Amino acid sequence: MDLPAPPTNYPKTLSSIILRRRRPDSRAARRHDTINNCASQWLPRPISSPPSSVHDHPSLLQLAPPGPGRDLVVARSSAVVSPPPLPPPLLLPEMPNHTIRRLDVASPVPADIDIANSVEPLNIVDIAYELGLGPEHYDLYGRYKAKVLLSVLDDLKEQQDGYYVVVGGITPTPLGEGKSTTTVGLCQALGAFLDKKVVTCLRQPSQGPTFGIKGGAAGGGYSQVIPMDEFNLHLTGDIHAITAANNLMAAAIDTRIFHENSQSDKALFNRLCPANKEGKRRFADVMLRRLTKLGISKTDPNELTPDEVRRFARLDIDPESITWRRVMDVNDRFLRKITIGQGPEEKGMVRETGFDISVASEIMAVLALTTSLADMRERLGRMVIGNSKSGEPITADDLGVGGALTVLMKDAIHPTLMQTLEGTPVLVHAGPFANIAHGNSSIVADKIALKLVGKGGFVVTEAGFGADIGTEKFMDIKCRYSGLVPQCAIIVATIRALKMHGGGPEVVAGKPLDHAYVSENVALVEAGCVNLAKHISNTRSYGVNVVVAINKFATDTEAEMNAVRNASMAAGAFDAVVCTHHAHGGKGAVELGLAVQRACESQTEPLKFLYPLESSIKEKIESIAKFYGASGVEYSEQAEKQIEMYTKQGFSNLPICMAKTQYSFSHVPSMKGAPTGFVLPIRDVRASIGAGFIYPLVGTMSTMPGLPTRPCFYEIDIDTTTGKVMGLS
Repeated sequence: MDLPAPPTNYPKTLSSIILRRRRPDSRAARRHDTINNCASQWLPRPISSPPSSVHDHPSLLQLAPPGPGRDLVVARSSAVVSPPPLPPPLLLPEMPNHTIRRLDVASPVPADIDIANSVEPLNIVDIAYELGLGPEHYDLYGRYKAKVLLSVLDDLKEQQDGYYVVVGGITPTPLGEGKSTTTVGLCQALGAFLDKKVVTCLRQPSQGPTFGIKGGAAGGGYSQVIPMDEFNLHLTGDIHAITAANNLMAAAIDTRIFHENSQSDKALFNRLCPANKEGKRRFADVMLRRLTKLGISKTDPNELTPDEVRRFARLDIDPESITWRRVMDVNDRFLRKITIGQGPEEKGMVRETGFDISVASEIMAVLALTTSLADMRERLGRMVIGNSKSGEPITADDLGVGGALTVLMKDAIHPTLMQTLEGTPVLVHAGPFANIAHGNSSIVADKIALKLVGKGGFVVTEAGFGADIGTEKFMDIKCRYSGLVPQCAIIVATIRALKMHGGGPEVVAGKPLDHAYVSENVALVEAGCVNLAKHISNTRSYGVNVVVAINKFATDTEAEMNAVRNASMAAGAFDAVVCTHHAHGGKGAVELGLAVQRACESQTEPLKFLYPLESSIKEKIESIAKFYGASGVEYSEQAEKQIEMYTKQGFSNLPICMAKTQYSFSHVPSMKGAPTGFVLPIRDVRASIGAGFIYPLVGTMSTMPGLPTRPCFYEIDIDTTTGKVMGLS
């Protein structure tokens, strides 16, 4: 097909144009001249004739949005001029986007890290500039990353949102079907070839899969986020902040049990509320939250009765009820179960606990679902770590640690700005587990992105695992809390996975593919399309248009792809498109971009949730089980007990975050295709109260992965001459 010409223009509003300090490179010079030319068309008088109000502001032109109490300010050289407010909205002439780059693709496709290292990233200031972000809107983390501040939402609150697109997939093989690569490739197509303003929103990858069996999550081939090594390793430290906060909570729990077991009520209270040098005592602010929870209105520690002292000071945590575990961002199977308290100083207070991987921490889920700093403070404070011996939930604020957790997370709340190989912007934020959590990037990143792209722009975000897990949780959890409504849902499919669902041999990571997967077998593909059809039907039930992205591999044939297209349309998809973005970058996803644009523009239905929050916990679980194809649900004695307890504690109105295998609609990974009639077993039910969901456990779910015999780290090394990372995938 004939591809559209490369983009040259983006419409800009006054609220989104900022000229940075001039730099000697030609891009900065062109940008400076362009904006000065634009500014000259609306200035009421020459800026060489400033009014009496002049402030030093060297070499900076700032066009601030008009609004209540805010004048439109223009500054250049050392003068700031304040002309009368202009009537909104005022559009500036179209301006060229200087961050788009063209890729010279090679065949066969080189290794991901080699492609990533072959492209010199642009300074992140240039990416921010093209998005309309000013220096006051971000903090730099080196040359290629920046934290976008939440204040952007306040500055752009009147801006209309762009189109919202979620990328899910069919039930995957252990090799993955390329959702991240498709997400990046689509955005490169929209921004670099279709002249659309676009932002990619992705999760931050964990070091567990990066060094384990799966590798990183920056995309692949010619559809990647760069710098790829920085994306996959540390980034801006958000996961480390989560690790620190999580383990502070763990230390607080065991320390509190220790001190309560070794002190009287009076001694405990005196140490919690010690007198200062003047002999006065006070409650810390966080303690007032506990007093309110207990129904105690007194604010002077000296006024509490002995009974109130006991109720306030003694949490009386039941060690058997503690669900909070320590975390680290490494796959270490030998920490799944540990014994703590064996030192002589711990006075025999030994108990069994364990480690989870950091991205499984509830604090990660809180980060992904929060909507503001204040909201994050409340969510962190109400996280439940277990129960008292009388059955009352014990929270982080009961332990007095909610504020400290927020301080550790205060920088992590800001999304990280990066770029794709073709120069389109990316917001990377949060990375919750897609099993015991909801597996989606953050609400705040999506909200910022939707404002930045504005009307007619696109925000594309990825949901973890198959659409039965990731997209369902995106709709029923993330969209409930964000209030955002997607116009299009993409389902990524591969011929390889469809053949597996059609009865093909087992696919095992690290082993060569069976001949059936590298030779034409249309019948096997057609049989496996039952899985794709079920995902299409399920996703359409939310009221969104569904586009199928057929991620093409070199061994796939035209007949096999036609079979997938025909099955997709018969199942109700809006469109089904073959993509080659791994091999060709954005150019290989242009047809997908056009289909997504049509799907968004024709979307008319409201968002429909799978269940109302007012339903009981069991009713919501059973709605999701039916969504999978189950004929019923079976609850263990432990699950029944937990459901009764959470209902009694007032948590039954939370959404459900099902924790089950990603390899089948059912609870049995070997049940491929679209099984029906099975009974879904719920072995336990747990809660992430701060994040805001109940998560039933279907079968055995590991929250600390293990390393394979030959982990990815065998290939990872560094070129000591250039300092470049080698072997990442």
